[in-house]
Amino acid sequence: MSFKVLISKQTRNKWWIVFLLTISGLLVAISSIYFLFLPVGGYQGGRNPYYGIILLFTRSTWDLIHTWVGVSMIAVAAIHIPLHWSWIVAMTKRIFKIMLGQCRGMNARGQFNLVLNGLIGLSGLLAAISGLYFLFFSGTHGTSMLSPSILFSRAVWDVIHTWSGVVLIAAAILHFAIHWRWFVKVAGKVLVGTTPNREIYARQVTLPHEWKNQW
Repeated sequence: MSFKVLISKQTRNKWWIVFLLTISGLLVAISSIYFLFLPVGGYQGGRNPYYGIILLFTRSTWDLIHTWVGVSMIAVAAIHIPLHWSWIVAMTKRIFKIMLGQCRGMNARGQFNLVLNGLIGLSGLLAAISGLYFLFFSGTHGTSMLSPSILFSRAVWDVIHTWSGVVLIAAAILHFAIHWRWFVKVAGKVLVGTTPNREIYARQVTLPHEWKNQW
């Protein structure tokens, strides 16, 4: 009895990349919320309600989670983008053609997905660049340690990192919610992997036309 793969290798690889982005993004988001609401570690003595607070982990552990999971997320995203480069180029060309009146505009769903993907791309890029700044030039996240002014002051980099991260988290949650059915559908086939049915042949799980290649 032969076994046939339910999905294509390309779809399987895309699913694993999305899975890694989801897990790493979740950990980065949780640690980001921690630093957003507890921006300082506090100090012993005086009136400081933040001193000595431990939420699951110590502040230094949260910093390690945020930093190195964030680096891992950037690495996975660096793989994710080339896989969808043809879609990015095609959509960029289409936008210019629409602006020049050379082709028909997209429907409402297509426009919404395009704006959402644009937000994720731009906010993710800003969060990554500012995060690398803190990694290489600022030591521990959230400290008052002096750091060189590269393009902007440390305070400006902190604002960029914080709010680009907030936008990225919100846009990514909405993006995942839209594509949840695809993720679950492919997950079942990735985890099962094979079937003993002779009548089932390899096939690729596809997305609706408006969503195609957006993962």
